Amino acid sequence: MFHLVAKIELRLNGVTSYVLLSRHQKAGKEVEVQKTLKTRVDFAGTGLHSGAPVKVSVAPASANYGIWFRRTDVRDSDNLIAARWDQVERTPLCTLLVNDAGVSVSTVEHIMAALAGVGVQNALIEVDGPEVPILDGSAAEFVSAFLEAGVQELAEPAQVLRVLRRVEVSDGDAVAALEPSDVFEIAFNISFVDEAIGTQSKTLSMANGAFVRELCDSRTFCRQADVDKMREAGLALGGNYRNAVVVDGAKVLSPGGFRHTDEAVRHKMLDALGDLALAGAPVLGRYSGKKSGHSLTNTLLRALFADPENYAVETCTPAMADLLPGANLHAADLRLVA
Repeated sequence: MFHLVAKIELRLNGVTSYVLLSRHQKAGKEVEVQKTLKTRVDFAGTGLHSGAPVKVSVAPASANYGIWFRRTDVRDSDNLIAARWDQVERTPLCTLLVNDAGVSVSTVEHIMAALAGVGVQNALIEVDGPEVPILDGSAAEFVSAFLEAGVQELAEPAQVLRVLRRVEVSDGDAVAALEPSDVFEIAFNISFVDEAIGTQSKTLSMANGAFVRELCDSRTFCRQADVDKMREAGLALGGNYRNAVVVDGAKVLSPGGFRHTDEAVRHKMLDALGDLALAGAPVLGRYSGKKSGHSLTNTLLRALFADPENYAVETCTPAMADLLPGANLHAADLRLVA
């Protein structure tokens, strides 16, 4: 049962929205609250493109802090970078964030997906280099550590970003769209000439721990021919057959093959969740991608925020929260991966 309480003003990404705040009684809670981690979590690994060793620490943060990156190796300039859609410098191979001082951090999509997947909206991510480590090529190690650390509730209401009308962008035959839906759903379609991947499609609601169970262990993938080209260009220097699934025609060159028969499309969905997490609040809507990637998803967010009629910022009720990643989540949802 809902009871009108008040009309309040909320701001997201510099845009003001007026929201009818309703009271929804569920286990004594009127609204869903923001969350952060209970304790600091540390990671160490290699940058996928730089090949350089890098350390990352993810620390708890206060309510309304959001998610920020801090380049601890940068001391002569502003080293804080907001994890936000308007800080993205669009590139085809990863998600790159750049602040106004030109300080950047790249390959943020997997750690952002992991934070969104466990329902964390506030954290400080400290990185001692220009790139987040690739780890095993998926988000599983991030998710496992976050679940072990635990999630802490904060004394401020959470917000959601509700999509009010369809927004679509395209680049050649690649298409990405957001449209209204009462649940957060991701649908993806990919098509590759390599028989090991071929054409794959998947649609999944992100509610009830689906990201952790179904997507977080899916690794980045690439074609051997593309690896050769990237290395000639000085990229993918930290990539190997253990932190990426490499295919060549019908062959899977990485030992053990795929973790899922459709691991490739699952990883594209993982990337999409990480890139959408830069919206500044969990999305209530349906994302669909066809051959789309990091750059096009960011173009989609820019198109969404270009018109305030496209969306509304709402206070999150417990009923809404049940439809988002991180709800009803248990450590047992995480698959044991190689």
